[in-house]
Amino acid sequence: MDHRKLASRWVAFAAYYPGMLLALTLALIAGYAFGTALLIRSGLRGESSLAALYFGTAAGVLHGLLLFGPIGAPDGTGFFRMLSLVAFVMAATMTVAGLRERTRPLLVAVWPIALLAAPAGAWLPGAPHDHENGWQIRLHVAIALSAYALLSIAALQAIIVAWQEHSLRKKRFGPALRALPPLIAMENLLFQMIVAGFALLTLTILSGALFIDDWMAQQLVHKTVLTIIAWLVFGALILGHWRFGWRGRTAVRFTLSGMAVLLLAFFGSKFVLELILQRGTS
Repeated sequence: MDHRKLASRWVAFAAYYPGMLLALTLALIAGYAFGTALLIRSGLRGESSLAALYFGTAAGVLHGLLLFGPIGAPDGTGFFRMLSLVAFVMAATMTVAGLRERTRPLLVAVWPIALLAAPAGAWLPGAPHDHENGWQIRLHVAIALSAYALLSIAALQAIIVAWQEHSLRKKRFGPALRALPPLIAMENLLFQMIVAGFALLTLTILSGALFIDDWMAQQLVHKTVLTIIAWLVFGALILGHWRFGWRGRTAVRFTLSGMAVLLLAFFGSKFVLELILQRGTS
């Protein structure tokens, strides 16, 4: 659907049902919050946390309605909408992955991020978006968002691995530590995420080179350079893990460093251009 038609549809619907957007937002917040609380409680008690997935799934559906439905925010690539989109992909990916017990601890970090990002994307104004994008650019953006979301999840996993390793070294065997899978399983999951995210990041760079006419333009050059730097960091980590067996603290440092660069490449540039300089971005 054309973004202008979607915007006008949103305005008309909001005029007739001014409380609907608020109701959906509050229900979404409650779903993510209850799901997170159930995960924490069941993890500390060593019980099954499957019920938490029901709340998280319901919140994810509402999140999707806010992004793509007639009562959500109009289409665009504004800072808060893109933040909400990334959080939606993260939450959807990990909710599905949460069917496997060992991936559920990550939901304790992912769902609260979505809880904060979704209302921001629905209620806060976005940047001007007065130009049409072809399917090539939309495909590029979709790949980039998927790569960013997956590597963001990997960064959260790296933080958990770092805390788990530190607790084991200090012999602090609390309930939270006992609720986690073994460290080796957590590290294996980390590298699976990094490899998948690296593949998507590679496709992001290639699709940008193919589909964006002037991808080294002044407005995009910093984003391009920083993305390539992040790609090199993650590539070096994968090569080091395969060739030299890098893991533990080294893997955590590389993951967080690469994610920090990627954060500057995408949201850092959008934050400065849209919220400080008041310019639209692509």
